[in-house]
Amino acid sequence: MTAPTERLVVVGGDAAGMSAASQARRRKGPSELEIVAFERGRHTSYSACGIPYWIAGDAAGPGALVARTAQEHRERHIDLRLGTEVVEIDPERGRVRSRDAAGHEEWTGYDHLVLATGAEPVRPPVPGIDAPGVHGVQTLDDGEAVLRGLERPGARRAVVVGGGYIGVEMAEAMLRRGLEVTLIDRNPQPMTTLDPDMGRLVRAALEGLGVRVVSGAPVRAVLTGADGRVRAVATDTAEHRADVVVLGLGVRPQTGLAAAAGLPLGAHGGLLTDQAMRVRGSERIWAGGDCVEVLNLVSGEFQHIALGTHANKHGRVIGINIGGGYATFPGVVGTAVSKVCDVEIARTGLKESQARAAGLQFVTAVIESTSRAGYYPGAAPMTVKVLAERRTGRLLGLQIVGGDGAAKRVDVGAVALTAGMTVEQITALDLGYAPPFSPVWDPVLVAARKAADAVAADLAAG
Repeated sequence: MTAPTERLVVVGGDAAGMSAASQARRRKGPSELEIVAFERGRHTSYSACGIPYWIAGDAAGPGALVARTAQEHRERHIDLRLGTEVVEIDPERGRVRSRDAAGHEEWTGYDHLVLATGAEPVRPPVPGIDAPGVHGVQTLDDGEAVLRGLERPGARRAVVVGGGYIGVEMAEAMLRRGLEVTLIDRNPQPMTTLDPDMGRLVRAALEGLGVRVVSGAPVRAVLTGADGRVRAVATDTAEHRADVVVLGLGVRPQTGLAAAAGLPLGAHGGLLTDQAMRVRGSERIWAGGDCVEVLNLVSGEFQHIALGTHANKHGRVIGINIGGGYATFPGVVGTAVSKVCDVEIARTGLKESQARAAGLQFVTAVIESTSRAGYYPGAAPMTVKVLAERRTGRLLGLQIVGGDGAAKRVDVGAVALTAGMTVEQITALDLGYAPPFSPVWDPVLVAARKAADAVAADLAAG
């Protein structure tokens, strides 16, 4: 067989990187395109989002979280090298330097380079933060480390630092495993992706489940015992005993390699790309997943959003383009859902502080309803908040906190935001109705109607 005419090198073997490799392979065979993928970890193509549910006992792992194994990729003629880290990019010569577990280094040339280096958990620069027993939750190896910590004799207390998505999900996982759980957050309310009034609902739900929530309390130190392992987390006013500490402070783009190569980064530290997911100013370098910044279609600003949904779409776009096709990723509206036990949390679009930062004026509407007809078994309370632009009535954001059946209603808002709909237009949407699924007036429509009334009142007031 003749040598391939091109070589694609992929750095990062999870969602974006291997989606790009797989899509490119579908379009070009081994005789046309050689594909080499480097992954410094032991796993590939896995669901990091599933780690809290694996730890809680809802999913088997780690194998159950792997969508496609290394062997399956290799059977598709992708040279996947696990345990091998790329340590340098040389854009001028079109090559990368890799280092395997034995320390052996070599240069590999490329015609196309895909950077899918992901994100890393934020670790506050405080004493003891790297002590044994303190865990980030980003990779399957992290999940295994948490489980080993929970299996240690005498593990009874867990402290979760940070009240974002990973924080609340890991708080649930610790509860489900029978631990006493304290959640420490420097913010006034957990879930800062929501407005504070909606965050208070999440706090109440956590406390109702037995989680001790400590707000407005930055972590100052992780204290260790005589064995060097974590024994407590210290804030300004107290020490919170801990046998296991989980960091839920969010993630930041892992772009040190790209920065060292002089590639452009945005305000949030992520790589900047065009809509084809090509790194700006580069003809042969592409990037996707948690290491890039994306355009928010509502605010017009670039932001960093670490979600597997986006990463897989980025990879697909990159692979199509490398394979000779044409595809783009236009941006996001900021949709995310989560849960803590029976409480579902959802948001899309902008929250109030984001709308103000974008220079937008708005009205808000908050309503309380139920997920099903009130008389139907299983009807659960839910609170819906809508932000709409003053004067125009354009939908700017939607937030939902409620019981079973609440969260996925946010998808109505995501579609409406993408389409640029007004709250008045949303009130006329022909949504599905039957008592097991919704009241006669769906809660999203009720909130939109209340927001439309606020917009009309604002117009009448001049």
